[in-house]
Amino acid sequence: MLQAYKNLQQELAAELKRILNYWVDNTLDMEFGGFVGTRNHFNELVPLASKGIILNTRILWSFSAASNHLKTDTYKDICDRAFTYLNDYFRDTIHKGLFWELDYTGAPINKRKQVYAQAFGIYALSEYYLLTGDKTSKQWAIELFQLLETHAKDNERKGYLEAFNEDWTPIEDMRLSEKDMNAAKTMNTHLHVLEAYTSLLKIYDHPNLRASLHELISLFNDTFLNKTYHYDLFFDEEWNLLSNTISYGHDIETAWLVIEAAKALSDDELIKECEAIAIQVADAFLSEGIDKEGAVLNEKNLSTNHIDLDRHWWPQVEALVGLNYAYHISKDQKYLSASLPIWEFTKIHLIDHKNGEWHFRVNDKGIPYENEDKISMWKAPYHTSRACIMLSPKP
Repeated sequence: MLQAYKNLQQELAAELKRILNYWVDNTLDMEFGGFVGTRNHFNELVPLASKGIILNTRILWSFSAASNHLKTDTYKDICDRAFTYLNDYFRDTIHKGLFWELDYTGAPINKRKQVYAQAFGIYALSEYYLLTGDKTSKQWAIELFQLLETHAKDNERKGYLEAFNEDWTPIEDMRLSEKDMNAAKTMNTHLHVLEAYTSLLKIYDHPNLRASLHELISLFNDTFLNKTYHYDLFFDEEWNLLSNTISYGHDIETAWLVIEAAKALSDDELIKECEAIAIQVADAFLSEGIDKEGAVLNEKNLSTNHIDLDRHWWPQVEALVGLNYAYHISKDQKYLSASLPIWEFTKIHLIDHKNGEWHFRVNDKGIPYENEDKISMWKAPYHTSRACIMLSPKP
């Protein structure tokens, strides 16, 4: 079994380069600058597609992180291109922060300030600074942190509000996407603020940042985590629970990201606490979130007990990372054993060997949805490249 897992790790190393090559070959917008907004299921370019901040920050993070991991300057031009486009088009020079969406020419068409997006800006800029030492990117990341602490942080009730208007005034519709609940505080946004602050601490060790990161960890351990070792998703401003859905991918992703946050603080007791929780979360995940083929299910509605049987691309790789953490904490090989069928399913059904990249999702029969895109606001190389970086052998 250990040899089979080593083979998995070698295959992830090869997959990383395949992913990076796809994005180099298929995403550069040579007419309007930056990167194209959308390619469809068949890898056909969708003309005049808008450009989203999540895609663009995740491209910057992915290529910067891969360059740091591989110790190569092969992708430096892509990193610089991504940084420059963010700075020239997504950056709000009047009210500060990052716009949500541009048209294909780079003109803003949705100027709202989604906290999730600012977090990904911090995450990407911090990684780019680690690659380049560019002081502008570091100062910009710090500026975004300070904006969140000033405008989004709820100092009375803790946590961060979800979204704002262009000028950071309150906004009625806070939803991150059409499928999300209109809630003031969400687990998903807090997760990526925690992720961003963990990375920022590597380049900006400041007591205010440490205090905020510690508070975020406490929120995950004491508020988002429920008694069944799942993380609740949607809350109002007073932390009243609004949702009744389990997201299996978010569960296993959160388990390891919270550990990394505790490690960034060098707090041994907190690390132990987070590791103990991670084992409980991983066990609940294995018990409930894996289907008969060994792949990761999407989510479950607790009111109706309806299970979404679709297999999305990103929970598969977050499971590989989270289960690897559980193994290293416990030394129990069951977590590695569970990883093998996840990866086999992914290779067969989710990696698109015909048109490149990965399918967004497949149904319970393993058939991809042809209405889902290869590249879009929400389809980026971040989850996949990160798992490959974290689990493949060091070059």
